[in-house]
Amino acid sequence: MIFHDTDVQGAYLIELERHGDEGGFFARGFCSDEFQVRGVATKFVQVNDSLSSTTATLRGMHYQVAPHAETKMVRCIRGKLYDVALDLRVGSPTVGRSFGAELSEDNRRIMYVPKGCAHGFLTLEPDTEALYFVDEFYVPAAERGVRWDDPAFAIHWPMTPRVVSKRDRSHPAFEKGQEVVLS
Repeated sequence: MIFHDTDVQGAYLIELERHGDEGGFFARGFCSDEFQVRGVATKFVQVNDSLSSTTATLRGMHYQVAPHAETKMVRCIRGKLYDVALDLRVGSPTVGRSFGAELSEDNRRIMYVPKGCAHGFLTLEPDTEALYFVDEFYVPAAERGVRWDDPAFAIHWPMTPRVVSKRDRSHPAFEKGQEVVLS
């Protein structure tokens, strides 16, 4: 596995290190030893599957507050999406910054999103499907979100969203002090 640092401290873009021949390739999609060396989550308790049928469907920007803050490991298994991590952590040197990258079934990249970061994605093709592994169980009362188009963050999306759920449209604009405190 090849870990690339991003503009968000503790978030990684991970590429598979392929070992192949004329019949295909083999690559590890997760290795707890390699994750442990970087001091990041190695235990995942839930896998979520998200399918979006329409190009330019936006999902996000979601997070959970402590003590249920989630680490996410996201991979696109069908289609193509633009995945974003947004740092909301109090005291983080990269608070307010985001990082985005294209994940697809072809490039097999993985986005590692640490606790205290909001996460979202925009589909770039129809019938795009993503799997994300999380290290905490979903707790509805701990769920929060910020607007995907909040000028406080100026996230650069590769196209204008056409489909945004009512829930995601209702996220509030960011307010100072809304940063996530991790315990």
